[in-house]
Amino acid sequence: LVRMQFLQILSRKPGSLEVLFQIPFCQKQFPYTCLSTSACVYSKKKKGNSYDQVDQEKYKNLVHSVISFKTSAQTPETILEEDNLLYGPPAKHTPPIKAGTRTPKNWVPLINPSKRILPVSSDSNVPMKIGLQRTKMPSVTRILQQTLSPQQVFYLERWKQKMIEELGKEGFEEYTKNLFLQGELFHSALESIFLSEETAARDQGEDDVVAGYLSSVERVLEDISEVKALESGVHHETLQYLGLVDCVAKYRGQLCVIDWKTSEKPKPFLQNTYDNPLQVAAYIGAINHDANYDFQVRCGLVVVAYKDGSPAHPHFMDPDLCSQYWNKWLLRLEEYMDKN
Repeated sequence: LVRMQFLQILSRKPGSLEVLFQIPFCQKQFPYTCLSTSACVYSKKKKGNSYDQVDQEKYKNLVHSVISFKTSAQTPETILEEDNLLYGPPAKHTPPIKAGTRTPKNWVPLINPSKRILPVSSDSNVPMKIGLQRTKMPSVTRILQQTLSPQQVFYLERWKQKMIEELGKEGFEEYTKNLFLQGELFHSALESIFLSEETAARDQGEDDVVAGYLSSVERVLEDISEVKALESGVHHETLQYLGLVDCVAKYRGQLCVIDWKTSEKPKPFLQNTYDNPLQVAAYIGAINHDANYDFQVRCGLVVVAYKDGSPAHPHFMDPDLCSQYWNKWLLRLEEYMDKN
């Protein structure tokens, strides 16, 4: 740029360029016409601008109106008004209804408001043991088995196939038979203990697998008192189902329906017991609506005992938790009734 300015200055004085290119630089003078300070000589030809062909006079008013138009400052209120005008009012979001929070069609309260509580009799210290009625009413166990979720069915079938692969079909049948036998012996031993036959129960279990289960629940038994029912049949007069309750007694001062379970694997949380809380809730509701029982229950307890004698896991269910599982049980009961 400096050189161009210098050449331009020289070009204003006549003969200046001629003197500049005289000897000693060269013998002959350069023709004056061969130099030019114009950039057009050395630059490429400019491309034609498409806007040059536009009739600017024709669109002058339009351009002026666009660039001169001013909008007023918007506020959140005006934006909302504009959105409502264009798109309408926003639709309120409704959260999806979870399966556990659905209200059963035929809802019956867990606690029977019309049941009369009779005064305590002199022989109330003897646990009740009512025989299970043989009627067409479905049992709690059957209803839960017939309404398993697809996921529960999948895991149960996978476990069954795995055990058959390890033990064979006959070995698996023998394994399940022994499990049921162990459960029956364990319940019989507990019944003997609650009937003040501790010596007979412990002698029965010293030489077999029941001894491990009894050792497992030893500390839980210390918190149980005032046993009101043992292996007693119950039926819900309104909802028409029945079941066999393991035990009704006080656990740490709270009257509970107690369900004894055996397991080879640890189950430290209530959700590890699968449908057992629903079973307990179903028994609580049945007792509260069964005229054979002159009391009502509001709490539950699932006790998981272990074959190796490790400390059992007692899972206490307070009234609120029992109410939640009661609603889930009613949904399963409705599902069973719809299928049958």
